[in-house]
Amino acid sequence: MVIFPNAKINIGLNVIERRADGYHNLETVFYPVKINDVLEIIPADELSFESSGLEIPGRLGDNLCIKAYHLLKKDHNISPVKIHLHKNIPIGAGLGGGSSDAAFFIKLMNQQFDLKLSVDQIQDYARKLGADCAFFVESKPVFAFELGDEFESIKLDLSKYKIVLVMPPTQVSTAEAYRGVKPSPIKTTLYELIDLPVAQWRKHIKNDFEESIFKNHIMIRGVKAALYEAGALFASMSGSGASVFGIFENTPDLSHLEDENQVFYDI
Repeated sequence: MVIFPNAKINIGLNVIERRADGYHNLETVFYPVKINDVLEIIPADELSFESSGLEIPGRLGDNLCIKAYHLLKKDHNISPVKIHLHKNIPIGAGLGGGSSDAAFFIKLMNQQFDLKLSVDQIQDYARKLGADCAFFVESKPVFAFELGDEFESIKLDLSKYKIVLVMPPTQVSTAEAYRGVKPSPIKTTLYELIDLPVAQWRKHIKNDFEESIFKNHIMIRGVKAALYEAGALFASMSGSGASVFGIFENTPDLSHLEDENQVFYDI
């Protein structure tokens, strides 16, 4: 069985406070985009994982698909599978690629073994694997809050716009991003601000990670500036970076960025 995990972008990201458990409460808007990995599972005699496309760093045991398998195995009588992941979603980009792979893996296993898991049950499993994993179970625009794993549905449709994403040749770790951020309370929640016309977002919607990340990664700051110079109505780093997206009325010419960066058009 084959499935196509998608990426997401963050429209705004406010880090509100540090929690007693060391994590942070935040708010953001998750919006699904059409950059996809390819995930396949095949019944096998033993559990295995292989990948193609972009190189996946880290130990096999840290892979979220493997973790998801063992999580399901605790509660369900599932057989081993051979997992093949073709990685296309940029890594270290703030696009949630690993989280998406894990959520879609659980959905795929639910189908393969007829586990009869509800959406809520799949989301509960996904939350144990990462703060944004549960979003990808339905991949619909949401206002996310607390750890980024609680959702409120929103009516946001950007289909009339052209969304372009630029991935510079660098990565930003989540740990680096949080080291540089200063949590602060907000005056107006993103839940309200997202209803403003897109052309007004630039004045009101921000990503708290940008200030410190831009100081340490000049090329990321330069990409955002280039998107505005090309006519973006709104541009922002996604999540903790390093990718930056722009929302345009028409598809822009970003050929001058393509030599040094990956550019994804009309996502």
